[in-house]
Amino acid sequence: MQTSVVDLALGRLWYPCTMATTSRDTIALLQRVPLFAALGEQDLARVVQVTVPRRFQAGEIVFRDGDQSDTCYIVRSGCARAVRDHAGGRTITLATFGPEDMFGELAMFDDEPRSATVEATEEMEAIAILGGDMRRMLREHPDLAVKLLAALGRRLRDTNERLARQSFQTVQSRVAAVLAELVATARGEGAGERDVQIVSTQTDLAQLAGSSRESASRFLAVLERAGIITQGRGKLIVHDPAALEGYVY
Repeated sequence: MQTSVVDLALGRLWYPCTMATTSRDTIALLQRVPLFAALGEQDLARVVQVTVPRRFQAGEIVFRDGDQSDTCYIVRSGCARAVRDHAGGRTITLATFGPEDMFGELAMFDDEPRSATVEATEEMEAIAILGGDMRRMLREHPDLAVKLLAALGRRLRDTNERLARQSFQTVQSRVAAVLAELVATARGEGAGERDVQIVSTQTDLAQLAGSSRESASRFLAVLERAGIITQGRGKLIVHDPAALEGYVY
């Protein structure tokens, strides 16, 4: 794929994936993404027409806070995280993304600046959907727009319910829930039922759980003494993922 002068000027370098993918592969991926799961194959085939394969190296920035919002992404393999920088040099992790997760999806509907920075935490392959292409397709196929808006509404309700639950959860429950979500992501990449490695620092886990690092660290020590996890530098191993459910309520 040829890179234009405009792409270079804006820092948008497109690296096509070397892994061979077909329209059928991409349709299968979209079918596992909640936003697109309700669409039929004909609608999904239309979406595939405006997708572009992308690859990012570990540590590579996908987009930065304040950038023009012109593309959304669906992870095919690998992981990424959304972060924001705050006063005093602190960086807060807002979310993590694994296979079949979508981020930057509002670019399909508007071109407001990005509200966070997203970086690949390991080598990641994804498909990109250009916002302008998607909006043109939605104008040409209004029925598809209605289906996507309904899916976004469901996602918003799910988010509100999750936030409501978290407001009543203890720190221990929130940290255990975050670990369970990260385990589910790792399993989506092929991890086994036990001894699942999670690449994350205590600070990242605390931020995802909405707690202080000290509180999260104390609870992680409890889990380690119970033999549920083993901590390492920048990572941990969850030996017994099912045991985490006992701490989530």
